[in-house]
Amino acid sequence: MTGFFRDGYCRTGPPDRGMHTVCIVATDEFLAFSSAQGNDLSTPVPEYDFPGLCEGDRWCLCVTRWSDALEAGCAPPVVLESTHLSALEWVSLEDLRAHAAAG
Repeated sequence: MTGFFRDGYCRTGPPDRGMHTVCIVATDEFLAFSSAQGNDLSTPVPEYDFPGLCEGDRWCLCVTRWSDALEAGCAPPVVLESTHLSALEWVSLEDLRAHAAAG
């Protein structure tokens, strides 16, 4: 189950220092980028009940990581209706819309 609070929502609160507010659809390109940045999201971590992400999986991503990926030209698609409003403090609605997931 995704979301910082593992409740299926891309919401945030005081314990979420990473602001996991952008709902993405993972791509292989983004997963490689994230791994190169020191955050391997593909490898399972059983002790945290994390199965690892594959292309096509939805995930609540830290808004700053999404912004970094945008600058690097590999921002993953965004599920707008599942992205938290507070993400707009860091990224523009225009950029999010430009990367909206199909369907």
